[in-house]
Amino acid sequence: MNKNILNQMFQIQNENTTIRTEILAGITSFVTVSYIVIVNGTVLNLAGMPYEAVTIATVLVSFLGCMLMAFWANSPLILIPGMGDNAFFVFTLVFSLGLTWEQSLVAVLFAGIAFVIISFTKLADYLSHAVPVSLIYAITAGIGLFVAFLGFKNGGIIVSQEDSFVQLATLGDRMALTSILTLIVMLFLIIKKVKGNILIGIIVGTIIGILLGITDISSLSQFEISFDGYESVFFAYDFSAMNDFNFWIGVFSLTMVVLFQNMGAQLSMLPNKSKFKKSYQANAFSIVGASLFGSSSTATTAESATGISLGGKTGLTSFTAGILFIPTLFFIPILTVIPLSAIAPVLIIVGFLMFQSAVEEIPFNDLTEAIPAFLMITVMPFSLNIPNGIGFGFISYVLLKLFTGKKEELNKTMYVIAFLFLIYFFLY
Repeated sequence: MNKNILNQMFQIQNENTTIRTEILAGITSFVTVSYIVIVNGTVLNLAGMPYEAVTIATVLVSFLGCMLMAFWANSPLILIPGMGDNAFFVFTLVFSLGLTWEQSLVAVLFAGIAFVIISFTKLADYLSHAVPVSLIYAITAGIGLFVAFLGFKNGGIIVSQEDSFVQLATLGDRMALTSILTLIVMLFLIIKKVKGNILIGIIVGTIIGILLGITDISSLSQFEISFDGYESVFFAYDFSAMNDFNFWIGVFSLTMVVLFQNMGAQLSMLPNKSKFKKSYQANAFSIVGASLFGSSSTATTAESATGISLGGKTGLTSFTAGILFIPTLFFIPILTVIPLSAIAPVLIIVGFLMFQSAVEEIPFNDLTEAIPAFLMITVMPFSLNIPNGIGFGFISYVLLKLFTGKKEELNKTMYVIAFLFLIYFFLY
């Protein structure tokens, strides 16, 4: 593509950056988030969605999200199916609320539509000021802890136990051993700041799985690239649950998650805060697209910070990352041999990164801010339910402010949200 066209399209000179810097930032961002192509299908497969079809959907959704960020917002942020979002899809919408994955895609659609409407009105700016920063970041931190818990559970590192609910597995368990060794390798690569650390770790974990006999490589003898079956998740909406109260609880809870999780992520990472409105709108559109393509909702990934730290300031960064997702479609047959124990450590590490980046923003010196945030963060993994944690956080925040004489720090929005969650707890 002509340099002049790129300069004009992404306002490279106006942003005081260079094409080379933006492309390198995009490549780096892609390398750090490419693991989602492997992991998202594995997580959504727990809800009964076909792995290969969801993996194709993941690639398409990631491409769409990056293109929206590039051309709608001219923003360096990267949009992919979020790790907390896929966990919400499986463990809240399907397992907890009892929806099928087809009905859950409708919930994602409606949450996306609500997000779009809010992002195009003054509500977006209003919410960014009306909801306390401590709760916005607590949502991200809580989801991070939730995702990490799933990593320990899915990797067989912690197992169920009747008396104490959970306990550590023994090293004699080959799945747990593979997960632990893979986690150690990934942590070493991350600490040494090796580019593509998570991707390299997954490859090493697969090899460890082969050596320990838990990786099935027989399917490689029948290697065949095929997109047959993708039609099973594309436009696979089932609207039959719209008269079900649980469905609307799911829509409301997911809307809360995508609104505030992405608001916190974008406001904390955007080099140019004036791009927030357009970036937020791009995020909203991508969630509607995700439901159409057959995936859980998208999120502004924390790994966007890697590209931004290298100088990425424009949509050329997200455009470059988006383009690089397309070739991964041809590696899907290889991805099917990767064992869950090579993927579980990714959940642990991504969960930590989400937790770390968010919890630092919570003012723990003010107990009326810290306690609701703590309840929100801990109730999510302990109840294995993200909406429960959000509800505990909002309700306790309002009560503590009222009981400690800080009523002036509350607004009508907080009362309304807390009241809605109170209804949720009584009726659910």
